[in-house]
Amino acid sequence: MGQRIHFVVDPQGWCCMGLIIFVWLYNTIFIPKVILFPHYEEGHISVVAILCYYFCSLFCIASLLRASVADPGKLPENPKIPITEREYWELCNKCNMMRPKRSHHCSRCGHCVRRMDHHCPWINNCVGEDNHWLFLQLCFYTQILSSYTLILDFCHYYYFLPLKKESWDVFVFRHELAVLRISAFMGLIILGGISGLFYTQLMGIFTDTTSIEKMSNCCEDISRPRKPWQQTFSEVFGTRWKILWFIPFRQRQPLRVPYHFANHI
Repeated sequence: MGQRIHFVVDPQGWCCMGLIIFVWLYNTIFIPKVILFPHYEEGHISVVAILCYYFCSLFCIASLLRASVADPGKLPENPKIPITEREYWELCNKCNMMRPKRSHHCSRCGHCVRRMDHHCPWINNCVGEDNHWLFLQLCFYTQILSSYTLILDFCHYYYFLPLKKESWDVFVFRHELAVLRISAFMGLIILGGISGLFYTQLMGIFTDTTSIEKMSNCCEDISRPRKPWQQTFSEVFGTRWKILWFIPFRQRQPLRVPYHFANHI
């Protein structure tokens, strides 16, 4: 989609990302098969419930895959520095390359990333200027999908009418309780972890600071030009159209902002 591919060779990251894909695949297969389709066939729910679940599932996996392979903002080996912006660049003491301020060197990837927030093993990639918006969408849709799954697990036992027709020849119906307990357990774990991460990410955007900057305490309020939250979110997502903030199937276009705002550290 017009975005450079960035592939990180890291076995630990592959394992973490593989675990996330397994959880997504498990719920995407078993929840419709055990809950949605049987209750739809007996008229307990409408087709909208099924479409909404697959809609959330599609957006979740799309944001995950795009965030994992998108270039987070890797700096080229010989960057061209405009004369008017040289004072906003600095030398990296690890790779000895010039980089714009607010860039950081990722020891796991081995290069500098523009406005790097952190290296996330769950997507096997850095979270930087060019893929931060995809990481936020991943957190958002993961929360929705996990919450939706937990609600369906609860309603299946305590709200929906009992199923009259069941396929006892199928493995999943013989082990229905175990399947849904595993689904509920994974949903609770992921929802708890992602909710905390999503909150810290939102606070970082509201205050216009990255996770690395918070840990290093290098952002002083005195030296920070304050910007409205709409501006900071628009810079992260690359558009001022708020409806596009929720769509992963698009290309991000960096907003043209004054350079002293973008590099005020």
